Amino acid sequence: MSLLNRDNYSFVSLLLFSALILFTVANTLDISYVESINYFSNFNELTFLTHAATFLFFFGESNISIRSPFIISYLFSIILFYQISKNYIKHHRDQLISVSIFMALPGVVSASLLINTSILVIFLILLYIYIYNKTNQHSYFLLTLFLFIDNSFAILFISLFFYSLKQKDNKLLVLSLILFGISMQVYGFDSGGKPKGYFIETIAIYASVFSPLIFFYFIYSLYRTAIKGELDLLWYIASTTLIFSFLLSFRQSLDIEEFAPYIVIAIPIMVKTFLNSYRVRLPQFRTKHKIGINIALAVLLINTSIMLFNKPLYLYLDNPSKHFAYKHHFAKDIANELKKNNIYVITTNSKSLQKRLRFYGILPGGSKMLYTYKPKNYDKILNIKYLNKSILTLYLS
Repeated sequence: MSLLNRDNYSFVSLLLFSALILFTVANTLDISYVESINYFSNFNELTFLTHAATFLFFFGESNISIRSPFIISYLFSIILFYQISKNYIKHHRDQLISVSIFMALPGVVSASLLINTSILVIFLILLYIYIYNKTNQHSYFLLTLFLFIDNSFAILFISLFFYSLKQKDNKLLVLSLILFGISMQVYGFDSGGKPKGYFIETIAIYASVFSPLIFFYFIYSLYRTAIKGELDLLWYIASTTLIFSFLLSFRQSLDIEEFAPYIVIAIPIMVKTFLNSYRVRLPQFRTKHKIGINIALAVLLINTSIMLFNKPLYLYLDNPSKHFAYKHHFAKDIANELKKNNIYVITTNSKSLQKRLRFYGILPGGSKMLYTYKPKNYDKILNIKYLNKSILTLYLS
């Protein structure tokens, strides 16, 4: 899987460019309350990865260090995705289009920057598919290992069950059923609560993961591929996951983070479908396709750019807490302000803020108090600003 030949120079440049952007953006994302719980209180793979990163890298406990394992997983996922795309798309330029779309999907980019298992799942499933494409053999070792990594791999196991029926692979059929059964026994399945339809909400979340126009064409491409009978492993994983998530959404709200990794990996099928439809037409009849793809890519680029470089949105919001990334901002700024006042130990009225400040060297306790609301008595006001606009006011006493 060499990346050093001439054809791959453009891909490597793209990879390095994305790495530069992601590490730059990562430095602006403060630890959220949920992420701080994973870091300080939980004991799971996320806890291990983030602590290992802060220990191994020179940055110590910093925004970059805790997010670096997920950015690195993203970069390796891109390499695997690029190699897998070659099985679907012939021309190098078209392969770059496929990988560029995948790299820019809002759901994939956000998974690479946040402390969650989504990008790890994407990497592992792409590794599994890559090995299968190279050897034409299923890695039963990886499948067994997946059982101990994340509960969402149950989706993969049931997808492989349906694929094994088509392939008449009895060994895979039995193993996938056993792994699925064990997964259900160990992790369970949340089906509690009063049944309620969330289908439209699920569609909307998927549209935000992909970008709306791309998502709807993605569904169409899976349908077109099924009509043609070109049902390979990638199609089975994505289609089974999508159908199951839609069916479940008629009853309950879903955690799309558990389903999306198994769907976004099928982008090569979508690109192949579009290119086949585009190139069978004479040049004079390709105008609608050109307009459609340009609009879809423009919307994707705008969505992803806003997601990455979102802080200027504060300038247009009357209530900064309504910002979609508010929970990832300003904890470090608050900690820096406290340190300027020679405060390294403080108690806050906010449990979530207290946990976040701990990551930046502000320990809980002491006689001083930090309030997120205006108390009757206080000694000092801390005003957190962005581009001279006041975003957050806190009170010291």
